Amino acid sequence: MTPRERAEKSAAALWAGDRASAWVGMQITAIDEGSATLALRIREDHCNGHGIGHGGVTFLLADSAFAFACNSRNQATVAQHNSITYLAPVRLGDTLTATAREVALSGRSGITDVTITNQDGKVIAEFRGTSRAIGGSLFEESP
Repeated sequence: MTPRERAEKSAAALWAGDRASAWVGMQITAIDEGSATLALRIREDHCNGHGIGHGGVTFLLADSAFAFACNSRNQATVAQHNSITYLAPVRLGDTLTATAREVALSGRSGITDVTITNQDGKVIAEFRGTSRAIGGSLFEESP
């Protein structure tokens, strides 16, 4: 199995149990070993009292892209710590893209950066997550 095939199979297994990402309306648009791209169109129910996209929705998108990138090797992996910096507001109707890329992996710990852009390519937020492999796999691989 190639690394990309493993990443695709890992993403399918993770997606099957990921109710939150599907509920909010995300789509996986690309997946590979150590990377993932997810997209989300901003709906009315994603907006806060100021009429702009809720920061929690942007964080959720980034966190999901982070999760798919971290789990792309078929090793069950969770977040240790995540942070986000918001750089521009999100508007109703925007299509956000979260592009996650692993920047470091050492033993069971990793660092993954996620850039969130809108449909015009404007950077909306930057997210950094640290991960920890917890043992186990997402699907059974034959030896």
